[in-house]
Amino acid sequence: MDVTGPDFLALQVRDLDRAAEFYETHLGLRRLPASPPGAVVFDTAPIPFALREPLPGVDLDAASPHPGLGVALWFHSDDAQYLYERLVATGISIVTAPFDGPFGRTFAFSDLDGYTVTLHDKA
Repeated sequence: MDVTGPDFLALQVRDLDRAAEFYETHLGLRRLPASPPGAVVFDTAPIPFALREPLPGVDLDAASPHPGLGVALWFHSDDAQYLYERLVATGISIVTAPFDGPFGRTFAFSDLDGYTVTLHDKA
């Protein structure tokens, strides 16, 4: 029996409602109609993405320099440049300015909890 790859991703966040609103408002993600207690699952494909309250013993404020250090979280967008400009206009912290590479137009930003999220537009 072999592992076929990741099939669910979740970030632990300080304020679930605020973080879910951030991803809905700024990235256009849509919630699934039902989520487990303490979590919000979005309708993303091919891999479901969720936000959840921290597990017992997890202190996001102690994560240095930020949560998720060493993890690469990438999202596909139909138009990365447009999304970049929209995030900049609302004051979202940009970690890596847009550049053209093997994954199309690519940039990275920091979400409300300090996770670095990369967006690209090549399918």
